[in-house]
Amino acid sequence: MRASTFRRNATAYLFMLPWLAGLLLFTIGPVASSLYLSMTKFDLLTDPQWIGLQNYKEIFLEDSRFYQSLKVTFFFVIVSVPCKLLFALLVAMLLNRGIRAIGLYRSVYYLPSLLGGSVAIAVMWRQIFGDLGTVNKLLSDLFGISGPIWLGDPDYAIYPLIILAVWQFGSSMVIFLAGLKQIPQHLYEASAIDGAGKFQQFIKITVPMLSPVIFFNLVMQTIGGFMVFTQGFIISKNGPLDSTLFYSIYLYEKGFTYFKMGYASALAWILLVLVGAMTVLIFRSSKMWVHYESEEGNG
Repeated sequence: MRASTFRRNATAYLFMLPWLAGLLLFTIGPVASSLYLSMTKFDLLTDPQWIGLQNYKEIFLEDSRFYQSLKVTFFFVIVSVPCKLLFALLVAMLLNRGIRAIGLYRSVYYLPSLLGGSVAIAVMWRQIFGDLGTVNKLLSDLFGISGPIWLGDPDYAIYPLIILAVWQFGSSMVIFLAGLKQIPQHLYEASAIDGAGKFQQFIKITVPMLSPVIFFNLVMQTIGGFMVFTQGFIISKNGPLDSTLFYSIYLYEKGFTYFKMGYASALAWILLVLVGAMTVLIFRSSKMWVHYESEEGNG
């Protein structure tokens, strides 16, 4: 019996070996190394020098750009994530009305999620919101408004990046659409008989039944928002006056521009803690607004 159990376990571990090797080499190993490096002075050219918590002290007590990057990133997440989810839900509800060629529309609307993070789209976006770009030309021709210098004005530079993030609503839209199709239609029919209007049906039926999907999309998009990099790096290059200095860009700048890899590792661990804290807060708040059918049945 022991030999048979050993053979079964050995076979299982043999199939798991590639995944375990990848976990150790590409996840646990780098994470442990970055934690060590965050407590060293390391410039990629010489051996790391142990300095303890000095990097963290400098970040929190002396680095004003660290706080600016936090401000920019939190503003981006707080504005872009709700707007993206609302827009994705709106489009999903329109596609859920049984229109023809829904597969084509779903593919078309999903396309920005595949392309939006690319360098090519970032370059195109920079041209669209340039001084003589399409947006300012439309504002001038249609409304007679002399458009702002979007990417050259600290008060406006972040908004083209938010619009680009909202434009990449496809993945959330597909998930919302799948969730909408799981809502029993008899609930809407019964509420219509009772005199409920479309808005009441949305508030009393759609939102509660869709709340687990909203919760999932909120968590995923929040995590993604904290890691935004390509758009800010290509479109605005941190400027002007660090008004688009995302946290991930600042981390990259410290590590690969100034070769302060130990400092960058400390920034990475602070980001990990921040994202983890935000995720925990969302999970804790879900008890108040996320509803599951199994819980309702048990109640």
